Amino acid sequence: MALVEEMEPEIEDLLLRIAPSLPNDWQGASSEEIDKIETIAGRPLPKFYLWFLSRMGRSMGPLTYPTLDFTAPRVLSCYADELFPPHPRFLMIGHESDEVMPAHLLYDFDHPARDDARIVSMEHIDGVVRNQFETFREMIGWGKFLSYRVNRFPHRCTGAFVDDEGDVLSRLDPLMESLGFTAPIPTGACCALYDSTQTGMVSSCAPGDEPCLHFFVLGGHDVGSLRRTLGAIRNETGLGVEIRSWDPPSSG
Repeated sequence: MALVEEMEPEIEDLLLRIAPSLPNDWQGASSEEIDKIETIAGRPLPKFYLWFLSRMGRSMGPLTYPTLDFTAPRVLSCYADELFPPHPRFLMIGHESDEVMPAHLLYDFDHPARDDARIVSMEHIDGVVRNQFETFREMIGWGKFLSYRVNRFPHRCTGAFVDDEGDVLSRLDPLMESLGFTAPIPTGACCALYDSTQTGMVSSCAPGDEPCLHFFVLGGHDVGSLRRTLGAIRNETGLGVEIRSWDPPSSG
């Protein structure tokens, strides 16, 4: 196996940038724990999941989710307790402790993508399958970039981009690049992260849905820069831009 720091350089660089203390607190799973999870999966684990377990399989440090536990010991204990039986298609990787909505997260190996696979939520193995992200990489990148970058700007706008032809990001990506935004991690048609010195944005839709509607959160230092970005998107891409809310509230 490649050196862990060489396995997923983009996501590792992103997480270390937004959470500089991470190397002091993350803790990887043991090779024995990783081998046991792979045995349960009955197949080679996706490259991204191998990186995740090697880096954060025992602790995500400051990136830990409030109610979701992705640690290797928790995954193994769930299978030992038969919360989920081994399955040829699904592998539970995240235990949800919220008793009101106990939607655990699983890999769906029927939908591989970019050295990774689709993430779905289920209450139990025979329950309703709800698509979440095309990859675990995108779930981690989107969620942590939103929390640690976009939501920490003093001004934010939420809304939706609409494209009747169903290809929002093919219109959006070239414009955002021309405006000076970079894409911190590789993504597919259902998720995008955009970063610049003054502004950050995430955009996403659930895989399997019609990709004509992407929900976005745009953050920046002032309302004017956000309005200019949204104006350029509306005027130069042909996308419909639906504004849902401003935080703090903005008039006009």
